[in-house]
Amino acid sequence: MGTYKDLTTWQKAYTFTLSVYEITRNYPKEELFGLVSQMRRAASSIPVNIAEGSMRRSKKEFRRFIRIAQGSMAEMEVWIKLSFDLKYINKESFNQISFECDEVGKLLEGLARSLKQD
Repeated sequence: MGTYKDLTTWQKAYTFTLSVYEITRNYPKEELFGLVSQMRRAASSIPVNIAEGSMRRSKKEFRRFIRIAQGSMAEMEVWIKLSFDLKYINKESFNQISFECDEVGKLLEGLARSLKQD
């Protein structure tokens, strides 16, 4: 097995994080320490937890970190909807970031399932 960087789940999660940073770049200044900070923290915790979990000594521990990443993904779903409802992002950006969010969510679920097998 390679490193966490070889995992498609990590790669997509990392790209998703970059997308979140990009869309939040134009949020109102008053959201810098609120919504922007929360979104960036939650998004970045997804690939970070995949990386950290992959370095653990057991599948059980790795699976625990994947579950934490899934919690951050659920948090992102709410932040994305809130951003759209507050009109901080347009429909096109909402659709794109929601698609990426769903894709990473499915990959995380698949990775979690694969770690249960043995």
